[in-house]
Amino acid sequence: MLGLARSGEAAALALARRGVGVVGVDRDPILEAGRLRTAGVEVRLGADADVSLLEGVEVLVKSPGVRREAPLVEAARQRAVPVWSEIELGAQLVAQPTVGVTGTNGKTTTSELLGAIFRAGGREAAVCGNVGRPLCGLDGALRGDEAVVCELSSFQLEDVETLRCHVAVLLNLTVDHLDRHGDLASYRDAKLRIFENQGPDDLAVLPRGFDAGAGGIPGRGRRVEFASDDALPAEPLIRGEHNRENAAAATAAARAAGISDEAIAEALSTFPGVPHRLEPIREIGGVLFVNDSKATNPESAEGALLAYEAGSLRVIMGGSRKGSSFEALARAASMQRVLRVYLIGETAEELAGALEETGVGHVACGDLDTAVHRAHAEAEPGEVVLLSPACASFDQFRDFEHRGQRFRELVEAL
Repeated sequence: MLGLARSGEAAALALARRGVGVVGVDRDPILEAGRLRTAGVEVRLGADADVSLLEGVEVLVKSPGVRREAPLVEAARQRAVPVWSEIELGAQLVAQPTVGVTGTNGKTTTSELLGAIFRAGGREAAVCGNVGRPLCGLDGALRGDEAVVCELSSFQLEDVETLRCHVAVLLNLTVDHLDRHGDLASYRDAKLRIFENQGPDDLAVLPRGFDAGAGGIPGRGRRVEFASDDALPAEPLIRGEHNRENAAAATAAARAAGISDEAIAEALSTFPGVPHRLEPIREIGGVLFVNDSKATNPESAEGALLAYEAGSLRVIMGGSRKGSSFEALARAASMQRVLRVYLIGETAEELAGALEETGVGHVACGDLDTAVHRAHAEAEPGEVVLLSPACASFDQFRDFEHRGQRFRELVEAL
């Protein structure tokens, strides 16, 4: 098992419970691995490039954060050792997902909404995968009739073999993770693997008019399309056209899984959303502070801007680089008459250049603390201070959740 964070630990423990010999490897020399050792897993820390670890290994399972170019992964392929993602192992050991959800943006919201829809329809549902709980973490915890809704990232899908989702949803596809996949075609190919093992009794849920490229949609699943202007059983509680599109995808998937429109309507009208996605934090002096830290690419941040009244927004943007262009986002900020953008992180200069081209006011703040206090000082009643970074978080934070939590702490202290 290469990588012993959340999904890697779950995979190793699932195998150990079955009496399978597991060697767990992580480059972090001080990782806390007590649970694994107690379960009988042989743990090697700070040794991810030691090719001798492959001796006698039948399969290499890797965490999604581990690149395909990692030395141990490349060595495994050279030795014809199968390389699986944790999701592939989970599909074989635990259960094939009832619904799989992928896309550049909206995966977590749609997955959690589907869980709420299943429960409104009287059926228990385990939501797992990229959303938080690993698929292997369901080992031994599922009841026979429980639905499995699995959020799937491109990093998880690039190393699957037998994964089959009875309903597979692709929400959207825009340029993202070029720092990992290299180009859009490779990123798209990884996403489309969600469909490749579907049979004629399965359903592929796709955005209306989606262009799958020369290879087309793999698999033999029946196709159904969705769009933000679809008629829905009820209007979603969560705001924004992008979330209405997520609701349309969830509706199509839920109907395919046999959930009634009455149950779908109940969930759509009551589901409040998930943390770090247009999450209202606090209103201070008539100014609303909103946490959209999960907006880790420009398209997601653009959707957030369009969810609010034009001329009302002060936006905190910036973070670590992923190879994305900010030109379209800057045009959207201009169209929405964004009052000012407060720039943080290593992409601040690139964002500033794009915003200057469209005449959007901006100021370099350096870090989130400075940006929050500057925006608070300048905001007037009726305005919204929105954290929607359009970038990854790894320049200044552990992850987007850490960034969003820090934003919450700063706002609550104002």
